[in-house]
Amino acid sequence: MTKLIFLPHEELCPDGAMFEAEPGTTICDAALANGIHIEHACEKSCACTTCHVYVREGFDELEESTELEDDLLDKAWGLEPDSRLSCQATVGDTDLVIEIPKYTINMVSEHG
Repeated sequence: MTKLIFLPHEELCPDGAMFEAEPGTTICDAALANGIHIEHACEKSCACTTCHVYVREGFDELEESTELEDDLLDKAWGLEPDSRLSCQATVGDTDLVIEIPKYTINMVSEHG
């Protein structure tokens, strides 16, 4: 099992979170299964950017992003070199430190 550490996010996990995830699970699915309600407006089909996260540690150990994911990330709010769509980035054997951006480009939140 791989350890996922989520840095504090004002709304989604104010105290941060740490839990284990099975390799092969997406970051989004692992977060959702552990009570972190990351937006995923396209139902995790790689068609939007609402599940955008920063992988602050372990980024280089993730499988490379696809061209489709890269094209979508170009539209994400606050794009950084360690940005990934959490619905596409799968957990491997390396522990990850993840930060959820303060904003998304989705103007209407399902959990608002």
